[in-house]
Amino acid sequence: MPSIYNLKSSFQNLLRPLNATLVKWGVTANQVTIAALLLSAASGAAIALFPNERWPLLAVPVVLFVRMALNAIDGMLAREHNMQSSLGAVLNELGDVISDVVLYLPFASLVGVSAPLVVVIVLLSVISEMAGVVSVQIGGSRRYDGPMGKSDRAFAFGLLAFIIGLGINIGSAIISGYLVVIILLLTLTTLNRIKNALKEIK
Repeated sequence: MPSIYNLKSSFQNLLRPLNATLVKWGVTANQVTIAALLLSAASGAAIALFPNERWPLLAVPVVLFVRMALNAIDGMLAREHNMQSSLGAVLNELGDVISDVVLYLPFASLVGVSAPLVVVIVLLSVISEMAGVVSVQIGGSRRYDGPMGKSDRAFAFGLLAFIIGLGINIGSAIISGYLVVIILLLTLTTLNRIKNALKEIK
């Protein structure tokens, strides 16, 4: 199904000059992975510590874009510059999941945002990524199927943060409906990853 993840190759091509510069500077793939995690943690902490301020929310779209760039860069560094390692694989998978948790869970503290729905989204995000990883364990490839993969979640939360950060009052009911749609798409994503993993190994 359609997913922003499908644009990954084009996005990586845009980042390739920066990638080459980082190699010259001696930056490793694991360092980039950790930087993405720390950036997410800092952004989430700002939202949690200043729930009534707009600036942490307005910063979220920028943070998510930079995080997406860092995630693309660490993969290119690992594959194209002989930096692949077992530790890197662990950091890559855990880093993405932890980043989602620490960045998205603080949205539950915002006025007008349903905390239970945010918690469900975070849990389903972890489950959907687990479904993608489990595919490897049964002999398939790592699944990134949509429609609510990592990049799609980033867009969804970035948009929500931007709207709230601008002070646009769309109402708690609309926000809850928006979150429910994310939940439904996450559920579909998990099912798609499981179905396609089983289809692949056949």
